[in-house]
Amino acid sequence: MFHTPARLFRVLAIAEMVSWTILIAALILRATLNWALAVTVGGSIHGFVFLSYGATAILVALNNRWRIGVAVLAVGSAVIPYATVPVERWLHRRGMLEGAWRIEESSDPADRRWYDAPMRWFLRRPWVLALLLVAAIVVLYVALVLIGPPVPHSD
Repeated sequence: MFHTPARLFRVLAIAEMVSWTILIAALILRATLNWALAVTVGGSIHGFVFLSYGATAILVALNNRWRIGVAVLAVGSAVIPYATVPVERWLHRRGMLEGAWRIEESSDPADRRWYDAPMRWFLRRPWVLALLLVAAIVVLYVALVLIGPPVPHSD
């Protein structure tokens, strides 16, 4: 299903857009029907997808050797509602999502950065990588939930 970086990035960009819709709908339900649980559920979904998209953007940025500014734009687009899909389309048009997962070392000197060998090891074992990423996202998510929402709710 996610045989290419482009496919994985697109799926998560769309998921992030959908999660914004869920969060905005939940905020409307809280404001109109005083249903606070909607924001708890919608915010939880959005938060998890937000972190998943960020992790995916970083992984694809490393795999595709994006410049730091492009990587920051990709990750930062999740902060703006509905911006991930236009950024994905822009990256696609510029050819920055082309190519396969870099699971083998090449003769390119850029393939010898400190993180390339471990990244290739994980990319050759996608289930291990997926489990590690999900575990890291869950730990970060739980920590952020314990810290509290980014904007306090005014009653």
